[in-house]
Amino acid sequence: MNLLRYLKELFNYDQQNPMIFNSGVFLVLFAFFITIYALIHKKKLAVTLYVIAFSFLFYYKSSGWYLWILVFTTFTDYSFAILITRAKQLIWKRLWLFLSVGVSLGILAYFKYTNFLIENWDLIVGNNFQPLDIFLPIGISFYTFQSISYVLDVYWKKIKPTQSILDYAFYLSFFPQLVAGPIVKANLFLPQLKEKIKLKKEDVYAGLWMIMVGLFKKAVIADYISQYNDLVFADPMHYSGFENLMAILGYTLQIYMDFSGYSDMAIGLGKIMGFNLGVNFNFPYKAFNITDFWRRWHISLSSWLRDYLYIPLGGNRKGKVRMYVNLFITMLLGGLWHGASWKFVFWGAMHGVGLAIHKALSNMLDKIPDRHYVNFMSWSVTFIFVIFLWVFFRAADINTRIHTYNTTVNIENRLETEIISKDNLATLVIQIFEKDSLIKTVNESFEVSGQKKLFVDIRDEEGQKEIIVNERTKAFDVAWIMVRKVITDMDLSFVVPFAKARSTWLILIIIGFAMHFPPQKWNDYMLQTYVRSPYLVKLLVFIVLVQLAIQFKSEEVQPFIYFQF
Repeated sequence: MNLLRYLKELFNYDQQNPMIFNSGVFLVLFAFFITIYALIHKKKLAVTLYVIAFSFLFYYKSSGWYLWILVFTTFTDYSFAILITRAKQLIWKRLWLFLSVGVSLGILAYFKYTNFLIENWDLIVGNNFQPLDIFLPIGISFYTFQSISYVLDVYWKKIKPTQSILDYAFYLSFFPQLVAGPIVKANLFLPQLKEKIKLKKEDVYAGLWMIMVGLFKKAVIADYISQYNDLVFADPMHYSGFENLMAILGYTLQIYMDFSGYSDMAIGLGKIMGFNLGVNFNFPYKAFNITDFWRRWHISLSSWLRDYLYIPLGGNRKGKVRMYVNLFITMLLGGLWHGASWKFVFWGAMHGVGLAIHKALSNMLDKIPDRHYVNFMSWSVTFIFVIFLWVFFRAADINTRIHTYNTTVNIENRLETEIISKDNLATLVIQIFEKDSLIKTVNESFEVSGQKKLFVDIRDEEGQKEIIVNERTKAFDVAWIMVRKVITDMDLSFVVPFAKARSTWLILIIIGFAMHFPPQKWNDYMLQTYVRSPYLVKLLVFIVLVQLAIQFKSEEVQPFIYFQF
């Protein structure tokens, strides 16, 4: 019975605990999957159906019945690509392309941007925003962009459309890169499906190494250092400038370790299965300028933005001014791709400004002698610019409790998290408590909050009602608070106490940056050493890594940061 219960849970979707690579359930499930895969990998049809079925199961465990959106996108874009190829007239080709891209972006826009648009419309007309209950399916941004790139490549005649719906389903739903990339182009992946799958020992061991490195980055470094980072970002005013700076540096490393760790695991899983998913990160914090940074950071997305947005806008073919505008638009939309928030728009726009400035100064910069101190200054400016913008990328709204009222009055919970304005807060509280004496207290709370909107959170436990009046500080303001704290409140007397109190955090920060900055040949050497090592050494490395992950893991398995995008 226990086995049956476990199997039932295995095939059930739990929205609170989606399946992710660093979970024990996935690792056990993948062990069973790869065993059968190894037995049937030479049988084309069998392995295709098997991988598609497992990919669909994986996505169902990640996003539930939103799996049908993936299935719908698979069938529609496969069909539109065929229709584009068969169309004899340009107007029909454009029509099918417009429908394909329009449907894909329409679905993405509904799930990702509806509440953002409603919120901003309400700000214009002055209504109180009530967000719709819209769930963002994991990975929809990634597989939507991947599918759009396929249709555009067919339209531009860069590739011929696959005639097999199974091959396209395999390509779009391939589970290692389905939910958080890399965004793999069809001209890299589809030709691999025509070849016989070869499971080479060297590739299997290299894949295992990448999975272990990715797991170490995510489960040991990123998840652990995030605990302190989250504390400071949640209340930066209560920390010194030095502590804010440490949190900013911590998040700079955290987001890299988190996302590159996922990419390493995805690429490693693909390599074990005999597939090449390309490279997604190339030590981005080594970059000497912002252009170089975007050649190293999230390479599959930056190349997608270049090929399917920047170049179609005109690239650098329309003159310098147009090039700068195209860079700005591309990065602004790239920021919006990351999330439905003005902070992401600002983050993307500022990167666009940085790229435009670097392009404008490139001729002058090329004339500067190549000296070590020059390279160091160039790297420093780039690194400071990048981490400055990470503050805005990470910052979130902060809710500050102003007043708490307790009552046993029987009220409905319909007001939970309802946003209310200055004009109706007093009336609302009076109606709840039926006590005019609260007017003075409520009015006093407005003097604290100024013109900012307040909102009420009602909690009901065993008949005891608690009404909490909160003030919200927007993410953009939180980011500027942190920046100002670093500039105006830098007290180095915190260094020694901080090192003593956060010694493990500090050690992991040092290890993380030490993993990032050595020459590439060092990483290649470690990989080859592992591949050539005896089986016992491989087993010991695996055991040590698992033990480290267990020792450092938090109470719950932490999702990857880019799952929210």
